[in-house]
Amino acid sequence: MTAIDELLKRNYELGNVVPGDRSSAKPSLQVAILTCMDSRIRVFEIFGLKQGEAHVLRNAGGVVTDDAIRSLALSQRKLGTREVLLVHHTNCGLEMVTEDDFKDELEADTGLRPTWAVEAFKVVEQSVRGSMARLRHSPFIPHTDKIRGFVYDVHTGELREVDAAETAAA
Repeated sequence: MTAIDELLKRNYELGNVVPGDRSSAKPSLQVAILTCMDSRIRVFEIFGLKQGEAHVLRNAGGVVTDDAIRSLALSQRKLGTREVLLVHHTNCGLEMVTEDDFKDELEADTGLRPTWAVEAFKVVEQSVRGSMARLRHSPFIPHTDKIRGFVYDVHTGELREVDAAETAAA
């Protein structure tokens, strides 16, 4: 059985037991959460979310990329969100690569060098600050007054807020 077959089996066995309001694409809490794709971050459980309460966006590192801005612009401008919660985490895979080394590896394997940024980082708090600043300075994001960034500890489950004052200075 493949992993996809296993997931489909679980979905069938689960049935329609997921709590929440599915009547609208507009999140009832008017919040969008951008976090890493790391499977240790269980977004719905961490925040006690129900279906229909928040938009949840995930990518490698939870960093603000052009595509994240695209999704957040749609979330805010068309679907009513007013807050953005950024959640990066400890022990992230992006801390273990460098921009040039990964691009060199891809180029060696494929003959093509990616045009996109890897967004690798060494200090997770600096990555959160950079992502917060990108959102605050994007002309496409109209609601920038309620952007907050956190680091999630994958071992303890603790959420630690990255100081907004330090973000302004970064």
